[in-house]
Amino acid sequence: MSKLPAAEVLDRLERAKNAWLATIRPDGSPHVTPVWFVYRDGTWWIGSGERNVKVANLAAEPRVSLALEDGVAPVVAEGAARIHRGAFSADLVNAFARKYGGWDVSRIEQTGGPRVLIEVPVRRWLLAGVAQ
Repeated sequence: MSKLPAAEVLDRLERAKNAWLATIRPDGSPHVTPVWFVYRDGTWWIGSGERNVKVANLAAEPRVSLALEDGVAPVVAEGAARIHRGAFSADLVNAFARKYGGWDVSRIEQTGGPRVLIEVPVRRWLLAGVAQ
C-alpha cells in the first residue's frame, strides 16, 4: 500500500461525491466511468452492480486508476481491484449511507444485477492535490 496523502487530500476524499474509475476492456481500450466511493485507510471502496461493464473488466484485468473531478488540484491513484460479493461490512454500508444521503450500497438494483463492492488499495498516488 502507498503512503497516505496529505490531510487536505484526505479531507477532499471524504467530501468528494464522485470519482472517475478507469478500467481496461478486453481489447485493451480504456473504460472510464463516474462512481460513488468511500475512501478508508488507503483503500477506495466502490459499489456497483455485478453486470456492469466495469465489473466484467475487473474480473479479467484488475489494474485501475481513480481520479477526483477537480483538475486544478488533481488527485489520481492507481491500484489493483478486488471484487467482493455477498454480505458487506456494516461499517462500509453505513459509510456509504452517511456520504450519499441514506443510499444503501448493498441494495440490489435491477439493471446492474446483484451488488458487489470493489476494493482498490492504493498502490501509488500519481497526483495528490498538486498539478505537475
